[in-house]
Amino acid sequence: MIRWAAIALMPLMVACQPADDQSDRPPTAIEFPRADRPISGTGDPALSTEDVRDSRGEAQKVMDLAEIAEGMTVADIGAGEGYYTIRLAERVGSEGRVLAQDIDRGALERLGQRVERERLDNVSIKLGNEDDPQLPMDSFDRIFLVHMYHEVSEPYAFLWRLWPALNATGQVIVVDSDRPTDQHGIPPLLLSCEFEAVGFKLVEFVEKPDIRGYFARFERGSERSQPGEIRPCALRS
Repeated sequence: MIRWAAIALMPLMVACQPADDQSDRPPTAIEFPRADRPISGTGDPALSTEDVRDSRGEAQKVMDLAEIAEGMTVADIGAGEGYYTIRLAERVGSEGRVLAQDIDRGALERLGQRVERERLDNVSIKLGNEDDPQLPMDSFDRIFLVHMYHEVSEPYAFLWRLWPALNATGQVIVVDSDRPTDQHGIPPLLLSCEFEAVGFKLVEFVEKPDIRGYFARFERGSERSQPGEIRPCALRS
């Protein structure tokens, strides 16, 4: 297990972003800096089928690391076809709740059919935006971002608006791969820098080859940065 203190000494630079054309960005993201890195397309072709992922015990290992228990309220962001949604619903039980969110309407429609077919009364579904997960305030014990954060085109606006959705002891759980951000991954240092730029703090980092990447756990820090104070992060060689 690698803690924040162990990786804080690695070289990290905060880049200054020159003024540029903002016409390709959502109007609601303009007050936030643009990410100083490439963005992956949606869907990682390297991800295996659900049966193969279950054969590695992926979801169970991640849920164990995240300390998911009965009665919790959890959000699955970038839920897609619902691999984690379905398994989280079983883990939190009838007294818990799972909110599955995605920006892909088609994926949510298919997931809704699956939820209805499997009679999962503790799951709700919500459409999000690329710069706003559209989550209710003070609601979640855990928010899962599994193999999807590298696809977020407006990470600073997205994380800033995700912040209020956590309850007082809530945590954000990230599972991703240590690869360039245009290859369906994100280097751990860059991940930590972007979260910290908004005001989160890294409390746990674990390398997990058996889940095809790493596990990172974040909590809210003492205060959330103001949009104009956020500076985009970039790793430099």
